[in-house]
Amino acid sequence: MLLSAVLITYNEEKSIERCLKSIHEIADEIVVVDSYSTDHTIEICQKYGARIVSYEFLGYGSQKRFAIAQASYDYILSIDADEELSDTLRQSIIKVKNNFNHSCYSFNRLNFYCNKPIHFGGWYPNTQLRLFNRKYANWNTNDVHEKIMVTDHKKPIHLNGNLNHYTCQTISEHQEKEMKYARINAGMLIQKKTKILFLTPWIKKYFRFLKTYLIKFGILDGYYGFVISKTVAKSSFLKYSIARKELKK
Repeated sequence: MLLSAVLITYNEEKSIERCLKSIHEIADEIVVVDSYSTDHTIEICQKYGARIVSYEFLGYGSQKRFAIAQASYDYILSIDADEELSDTLRQSIIKVKNNFNHSCYSFNRLNFYCNKPIHFGGWYPNTQLRLFNRKYANWNTNDVHEKIMVTDHKKPIHLNGNLNHYTCQTISEHQEKEMKYARINAGMLIQKKTKILFLTPWIKKYFRFLKTYLIKFGILDGYYGFVISKTVAKSSFLKYSIARKELKK
């Protein structure tokens, strides 16, 4: 059966080629919805025969839903520009592609932080549902932490191999990303008019650190395990602090 690989992009020249190399031989088409990149993202995608659709960014969930709607085929591989299929996962997808008989498929995602694989802190196996029939599954419309929702309620078939995710090349990049997520998540709390007490940001901060570093064994990832735990804890603090400040106005 035919398969559409779908991506959303904005200034991804540093990572997009690695992604495209891993998918171009198994995808019958590559659809890229680009939010008006100003670097060489478009040229790199065109080199791999991708069909480019320019579209203003709507938020991660809505943008990915729009991208899926541009695909020619019902079976979708939804992948991010900073991800790649491992060799094992690519072979697993080839096997099921020869005879798609299920609505959705999942696989593990291995996150790389400063080029180091992270195995603890809740970052692995980080199971993802990314291969599916769009008649029965699609992204929700969350601005951040978007998720694929399955309408036929069937349990995904789990495939062997990892989806490699090169999440952050530097610590500062992670800090900037978490700041961005904190603001978006704060906006969602504000929309819901969530009641936030004075101590809530502090409680969320320390609980997030303890959960990531100790309960989920982030400590076993060494120095980067500590940095990740501290960074996501600060993000939780900012999320609730920003929202509380705005809701008090």
